[in-house]
Amino acid sequence: MLSGTPLDLLLVAGGIVALYAGAELLVAGAGRLALGIGLRATTVGVTVIAFATTAPELFVSTIGALNVSSDIGLGTIVGSNIANIGLVLGTAALIKPLPIAERVLRRHVPVMTLAAVLLVVLGANGRIGRLEGVVFLLVLAGFTAFLLYYASADPPSVAEDHDAGAGVSVRDVALVVGGLIVLVVGSRWLVDGGTGLLSALGVSDLVIGLTVLALGTSLPELAASVVGAIRGQAEFAVGNVVGSNIYNIVAVLGIVALITPIEIQPATLRFELPIMVAFTLLLVGMMGYGRRLTRIDGAILVVGYAGFLFLLVP
Repeated sequence: MLSGTPLDLLLVAGGIVALYAGAELLVAGAGRLALGIGLRATTVGVTVIAFATTAPELFVSTIGALNVSSDIGLGTIVGSNIANIGLVLGTAALIKPLPIAERVLRRHVPVMTLAAVLLVVLGANGRIGRLEGVVFLLVLAGFTAFLLYYASADPPSVAEDHDAGAGVSVRDVALVVGGLIVLVVGSRWLVDGGTGLLSALGVSDLVIGLTVLALGTSLPELAASVVGAIRGQAEFAVGNVVGSNIYNIVAVLGIVALITPIEIQPATLRFELPIMVAFTLLLVGMMGYGRRLTRIDGAILVVGYAGFLFLLVP
């Protein structure tokens, strides 16, 4: 029977595959379920799908915070946001330059920047407690209401009119439930395997979250954005990452902080959090200049992410 490092490697690999599969099931089921009860596709995309693709981070952060330490939860979110910008968007832009839609730049990007800065401000005292968690969730509620307002103002397409109100399907409910179950199992495997593997090497819980767990939970975003870039759906590729980074902070950290307070080490305040804000501001600057992400921008982001990992791992 497997034990030690081989078992940990198997758990990490199995956890990553399960997280990807669970997110795919959840996104597919939740999207069709929401359309079936009459929500427009635009509304589904900015609410149901955006939150569903953040489900891996939510499960991994919560289980890690409860079973290991709050460093796991914080590291997963901060590392995932950095990976989403440096690795995911960088790779997508290398494949095909990504034009930035005006509404993404005006509606979503400012909230992404606000969320990153808010995390640094609220965590400056070294702790994200339940009060800060409530603040994050209030921002989440305001952002969701803002998106719903503008989504309802957008005219529906013919396809949306045809799909909306089709009713609730048992198959879609099964996809949602199955996706949630697979996410729970995959999260547990990834946390256990990643923790065991890197702990044996003397790596801290925070670094475990920033590397193995963050990369694992960013797989759905990576797959979705790369496929979007290949198919020429640039708005989806960019919006997927921007939305995920918003929900990672205001939804995931908000929920985790309500369950268990998150302690932030002084070194994290000096290095990882400023790096996350720097990547966010760099992305905003690239988006604003020329309204597109070029292959050069993609290369800069990927190299920057590689440099971050190099500095992170001792």
